[in-house]
Amino acid sequence: MRRREFITLSGIAAVACPLALRAQQVAMPVIGFLHSSSAEPNANRVSAFRKGLAETGYVEGQNIAIEFRWAEGQDDRLPELAADLIRRRVAVIATLASTPATLAAKAATTSIPIVFAVAADPVALRLVTSLSRPGSNATGVSFQFVELVPKQLGMLRELAPGASRFVALVSSRSAYTDAVVTDLQTTASVLGVTIETFRVGTGREIDAAFANFVQKPGSALLVVPDAFFTGRRAQIVTLAARHALPAIYYSPEFAEIGGLMSYGPNVADGWRQAGIYVGRILKGEKPTELPVVQLTKFELVVNLNTARALGITIPNTLLSIADEVIE
Repeated sequence: MRRREFITLSGIAAVACPLALRAQQVAMPVIGFLHSSSAEPNANRVSAFRKGLAETGYVEGQNIAIEFRWAEGQDDRLPELAADLIRRRVAVIATLASTPATLAAKAATTSIPIVFAVAADPVALRLVTSLSRPGSNATGVSFQFVELVPKQLGMLRELAPGASRFVALVSSRSAYTDAVVTDLQTTASVLGVTIETFRVGTGREIDAAFANFVQKPGSALLVVPDAFFTGRRAQIVTLAARHALPAIYYSPEFAEIGGLMSYGPNVADGWRQAGIYVGRILKGEKPTELPVVQLTKFELVVNLNTARALGITIPNTLLSIADEVIE
């Protein structure tokens, strides 16, 4: 090799080596995403999560990667899926609107930051020490869904004053099922009505519950918040329409596909705020420094098309406070 060629190649190598080392040093951080349901019914929510990340400067495929792990309704898979993310050495684990996934992640690691979005009180679930000072590797968003269930029952009674029977679908998979049932019974007693709760954990059990509902006329339905029901919302709304059941749900996603009425927090905004927290942690903040966000704005959505189909007149007291009316 000629001396000039050797000098030139040596110079190129000298420049290339630091660049290669620098590229290795700034490897793209990976976010682990763990959920008990499946991707398709959560597509809009995942978009909101990505929006929150973008607000902190992180864009998937550009400066972050996201490893999704969906349990497809099989909660017993969650511990192994969580372990898989840990083996992948993810920087953060996001467990949004899936309490079983949050509990699985919390049991799997005490060092990797976890950002959750849960329906129940995260202190009662022992995810954090307090809302203002999480005190562990987990923080996130509290939807306060469970706290709203008694108010939803009151709205359902107002919506269907002639109902002779109130029934509630409750997930048998939920960590807070017993507390919800107790609250429902207490509220029903105050309202002067009775309520029957049906614990379900599969699509077939949902079908069986509806078959029971229609055995007695005059039933009105409340669907208690849970990721399992979100993934099954098309089935539930279809059955309620088929059997002409007045029903109240916890998310606008039900009303948007034909559910009669929903009352609850803006779930997509909760996922967006969780995305912001993930971004802040990637920038160096600690979960212990990030207080749990409590969503305080709740939305009432009424589907007038469904009301007409069921022959139900929505009371003006509800229409006047509705945030959205679907016609």
